Amino acid sequence: MKEINEILSTYESVSLKEIDRVKFMKRTDTKFVFPIQKLSKILKDAKPFYYILEIDNKRSLKYETTYFDTDDFSMYIAHQNGKLNRYKIRSRKYINTQDSFLEIKFKSNKNKTIKKRIKTNDFFSEASRDFIKKNSPYSLNELKARVETKFSRITLVSNKFDERLTIDFNLSFENNKKIDKLPFLSIAEVKQEKFSSSSEFIKILKNYGIRQMSLSKYCTGINLLYKNLKQNRFKPRLLTLKKLSNDS
Repeated sequence: MKEINEILSTYESVSLKEIDRVKFMKRTDTKFVFPIQKLSKILKDAKPFYYILEIDNKRSLKYETTYFDTDDFSMYIAHQNGKLNRYKIRSRKYINTQDSFLEIKFKSNKNKTIKKRIKTNDFFSEASRDFIKKNSPYSLNELKARVETKFSRITLVSNKFDERLTIDFNLSFENNKKIDKLPFLSIAEVKQEKFSSSSEFIKILKNYGIRQMSLSKYCTGINLLYKNLKQNRFKPRLLTLKKLSNDS
């Protein structure tokens, strides 16, 4: 981690207000999974093309996210069955700023991700209830906390301000019975209005033999914590995670 922090300190920084220029609440997300051992080299190569988000002199920020689902895990099952027009509902806390949000992500049948959110410290408030009812087919009463994730995140924005990307690491998943950690893993997500392979970051990853691989933190948490649920769709990803763990 020391080497990563040293590299991050060489980046030119941007503020939260500046990075809002590339918020992309309607966007295309492209994910990549790779071993954390490669992160330092990737960050060095990306430096000429990207700024880094800095908040209170911190460039690696801590997040806590709680994912909610129904009694029968209908949101997870929709993903497992390959259904588009699907939802994720979560609360997210930004540890460094202590800000908390309720977020709803909708994946359309055109492969677009639409995210809506409100600032709230109380998931069970009337404002939360109304927000969920307005923006999803679910009601607050039918939702239960299923997976809590904790991770560190680096946020980069292209120096053209036409792309934003996040790199998550130090991931852990837990429920009220179990905790599972993936210290060997990095997940990068490139966020664009429309997918473009001209992204410098995507080019860098390709140079390291890293190819696109979709990986949902929520579904991964479900796979690790709820072994009784069907997970056929995710077996190739779970095998990749096992290989990365064995190679670390």
